[in-house]
Amino acid sequence: MMKIAFVSDIHGNATALEAVLADIEKKKADKVVVMGDISYRGPEPKKSLDLVRNLNTAVIKGNADEWLHRGIKDGEVPDQVLDTMKEEREWAVGQLSDEDMEYLRNLPSEVTVDLTDKIKAHCFHATPESLFEVVKPTESDKVLEEKLMQNQEADIYLYGHIHLPYVRYINGKCVANLGSVGLPFDGLNHASYLMAEGDEEQFNIGIQRVQYDVEKVKKQLEEKDYPNLEFLTGVIERGSLPQ
Repeated sequence: MMKIAFVSDIHGNATALEAVLADIEKKKADKVVVMGDISYRGPEPKKSLDLVRNLNTAVIKGNADEWLHRGIKDGEVPDQVLDTMKEEREWAVGQLSDEDMEYLRNLPSEVTVDLTDKIKAHCFHATPESLFEVVKPTESDKVLEEKLMQNQEADIYLYGHIHLPYVRYINGKCVANLGSVGLPFDGLNHASYLMAEGDEEQFNIGIQRVQYDVEKVKKQLEEKDYPNLEFLTGVIERGSLPQ
């Protein structure tokens, strides 16, 4: 039996990531795979990145990692939040070294992981073609197949980006979203990650939820004078975007 933990969308929330890594250790996973959005938009960009790098494991790039090293382009986010998000980016960049930025720049955009000799998981941040496209849990099977399940060799398709965890089975294959470690959007303010277990031709996929010290993270944001404080504090507290 092989157990692999898949984590993504940490967003500078090292407290949530530490809770998740402790849970992964307790559940005796053989391996961890990190699927992007490591440092931007949270109180501890540097510590989050250091924790990820210390895992010495497969790491892929998310849109937020791309933004950190090259900036946010017009049209990539709604106009009314562009200036604020650029300010948040500057804040995070100020805490990362040139070497950290180079690490983020050079991350691959996808990875295929062997869960067993017979089962492969294709991992990417948003879609195999894009770091930015949003594919929602409510899409039809046909849309999920077209946008996420192009690699015919794979049996499992995993992505992050939307911060909304789900697991679906389509034509004998599995597509799932990990949810977010550091910034959940589904109304539960517990960190989210995915555990996959494989044995020969059998596999099992499950979303894991982990409580972490939300109050500590809110206090960190305040103490560090985080730009866009009210918005981010609210999202972390509720586990969802404003209605």
